[in-house]
Amino acid sequence: MPVRRFGGHRSLVKRSETPKLSYGFSKMNVSRSYRVFSANSSTACTELAKKITERLGVELGKSVVYQEANAETRVDVKESVRGQNIFIIQTIPRDVNTAIMELLIMAYALKTSCAKNIIGVIPYFPYSKQCKMRKRGSIVCKLLATMLAKAGLTHIITMDLHQKEIQGFFSFPVDNLRASPFLIQYIQEEIPDYRNAIIVAKSPSAAKRAQSYAERLRLGLAVLHGTAPSPESNMSDGLYSPPPTRSSAGHTGLELPLMMAKEKPPITVVGDVGGRIAIIVDDIIDDVEEFVAAAEILKERGAYKIFIMATHGLLSAEAPRLIEESAIDEVVVTNTVPHEVQKLQCPKIKTVDVSMILAEAIRRIHNGESMAYLFRNIAVDD
Repeated sequence: MPVRRFGGHRSLVKRSETPKLSYGFSKMNVSRSYRVFSANSSTACTELAKKITERLGVELGKSVVYQEANAETRVDVKESVRGQNIFIIQTIPRDVNTAIMELLIMAYALKTSCAKNIIGVIPYFPYSKQCKMRKRGSIVCKLLATMLAKAGLTHIITMDLHQKEIQGFFSFPVDNLRASPFLIQYIQEEIPDYRNAIIVAKSPSAAKRAQSYAERLRLGLAVLHGTAPSPESNMSDGLYSPPPTRSSAGHTGLELPLMMAKEKPPITVVGDVGGRIAIIVDDIIDDVEEFVAAAEILKERGAYKIFIMATHGLLSAEAPRLIEESAIDEVVVTNTVPHEVQKLQCPKIKTVDVSMILAEAIRRIHNGESMAYLFRNIAVDD
């Protein structure tokens, strides 16, 4: 039994009678809330964010993203985000580097404002083509993944990564959604007599994606083989230069076997496309010279209509004009990348809305639900 002293006298107090101290804290039932922000204040880039928030039934977060006179990016978050799940929607316009800085600065601003989780919704992940080492270059996609983690992102939602192995560059979860269900639905509903179509891969490396489309649509498959010679020269940069001749006697080094240079044949078609609708599928359509050349070959082989289905319509430089003047009948892309200007220049460009699946992904991640439903009937190679 504990002993207390009061003014020199000893007092016995039972342990059960010891008074309990209270600091005024009570158990609170904190509701899980979230906010959706747009990392770009331009009209073209906030359109997708508004569609997503309308489907979710929430208001777009109050923030201001702008460029100062010296071209520095500034982000001002106009509401409290403490302890909340924050989703940053960033579409990538033509100025890719500015969009990346907007995303990094907003993520860091939310991190320092004590947001609980910061999830980036980046439908088209920039620099995804630079995901392999080429010559003396660098894997820029890995660098960008590291920068996003340092800025405070804890999760990413993206769509149709150029290479699925890119997910391994990140130190946090990545949900790589697929646009193929929406593009397949467009084929079934908007292309008359699509049963007479054939799915075409514009290169052997794209054959797996095309095969996935062909199997789900119950259609045939054709593959284009061969391309135009690349203007990139390996001989001028010293990569294949012979070692300097040594004047000193002794060992002169290993004599490696002579490697013959690759020669890509002219474009040929593996498969019968005569009298059919040719549908070329890919993940990105940017420089359209290869697609235009493929369309001409398909026309020569007897295809009477040519469609191109791609997830990300970057359509840089003179792409709209080249499409308009080509044998391509229609180019169908999703709204992962703003391309309203290109559509005004070329009526052949059509858009498929994918805001539904992005909104559902946000809802499921916030509520801690499984994402498996969004990948039902999706093949690994899709």
